[in-house]
Amino acid sequence: PVHLGALGVCVRSVAGQLNLAEGDVALVNHPAHGGSHLPDLTVITPVFDAGKLVGYVANRAHHAEIGGTRPGSMPPDATTLEEEGVVIPPVRIVEAGSRRFEAVERLLLDARYPTRAIADNLADLEAQVAANHLGATRLRRLSRDAGADRFADDLDQLRARCARSIQPTAQRLDGIERSEVERLDDGSELRLRLSVRGGRLHFDFTGSAGVHPRNLNAPHAITRAAVLYALRLVSAEEVPLNEGALEVVDIEIPEGLLSPRFTGDPSRDPAVAIGNTETSQRVVDLLLRTLGAVAGSQGTMNNTLLGNERFAYYETVCGGAGAGRGFDGCDAVHTHMTNTRITDPEILEHRVPVRLERFAIRRGSGGRGRWRGGDGVVRELTALVPLSLSLLSQHRVEAPCGLDGGADGACGRQWIIRADGTVEPIDGIAAVDLAAGDAMRLETPGGGGCGEV
Repeated sequence: PVHLGALGVCVRSVAGQLNLAEGDVALVNHPAHGGSHLPDLTVITPVFDAGKLVGYVANRAHHAEIGGTRPGSMPPDATTLEEEGVVIPPVRIVEAGSRRFEAVERLLLDARYPTRAIADNLADLEAQVAANHLGATRLRRLSRDAGADRFADDLDQLRARCARSIQPTAQRLDGIERSEVERLDDGSELRLRLSVRGGRLHFDFTGSAGVHPRNLNAPHAITRAAVLYALRLVSAEEVPLNEGALEVVDIEIPEGLLSPRFTGDPSRDPAVAIGNTETSQRVVDLLLRTLGAVAGSQGTMNNTLLGNERFAYYETVCGGAGAGRGFDGCDAVHTHMTNTRITDPEILEHRVPVRLERFAIRRGSGGRGRWRGGDGVVRELTALVPLSLSLLSQHRVEAPCGLDGGADGACGRQWIIRADGTVEPIDGIAAVDLAAGDAMRLETPGGGGCGEV
């Protein structure tokens, strides 16, 4: 959801800047152009039929390595965009059918903090361009089969259907005004005021924290994607993802942590590495609590990055889902904006110099209530060679919130267990060097409970 909900903003920004023609393919990862964080590379292809623009095909893929001060391109101590990796403004990587990958390679290698995995980057970009080519072929065929006019009308109808799916929620909430606050672990506040009048929902984030000094800033497109996701979650019917859901919605996001300003100078622009992953999760919990939908989930992706100068490995770790009226929260799942799978143990140990010691449900970590919150997990990895570890997470201080008198879920926690048996607690956002034989033990948060027992 965090990727898909931002693609509309991204495509419009890039298409407006580059004026893409037939045979062009564009690349971008810049958060000022609808990007999320730098490892997420977006490839955009315009689709023409008989010389007429039919639409665009786009895909966004997370690259495990895109440069920066630490392997994995999500350094916990980053304060500027440049420190997080190679910044790519909108650029053509195919022009009039001619590949320009040499220029991309120079861009990735000539930056102040270049990529450590150029071969992987180029291979993944080849795959993204190929995926877009297939998508463009299918979109062109769909347009031809339906006829250009009918095809355009069908898309308009799909958008209108999505808008209609939000109307029952707007009608149910008509006349309400609610305000809620969500605090990040460092005390930074996310504030939301929801008001509904005449079938329109107004989400006002005024009062939220200013630009974050570290990397928890969430670009405007990410906050917008969180609103789109939450609305689809509480709508009365399932509809394909499209921005029609926002046609009855007004979103006000002042400049700050949820909409930082970018100057175009990566050495001065704010860092965003986990605004995409962590702040977006907390925004969703804030939205769902304001909508009265469900208790807080684990509210974090528990980003774990391991690597050295030769490779980078990245995983997000599951936790507990929040309970709701009439149902318990799920144990050990990726919730809300994550929606990813974790690498199979056999694949992990075959490809990465680590040993998976334990991966189990963290019993009792879900909040109590008439309906209990889901439990988090325990995950322990041992380094087999010296590795750099980056951990970026939330809900280590502020607990996932209960609903209707239900108890909060348990906070997450983590330790380094050195090869000699020494145990070192570490913060939820931390950079640590591991020697061979050192282990990291991670306990992820549980979801909040719902209703008094």
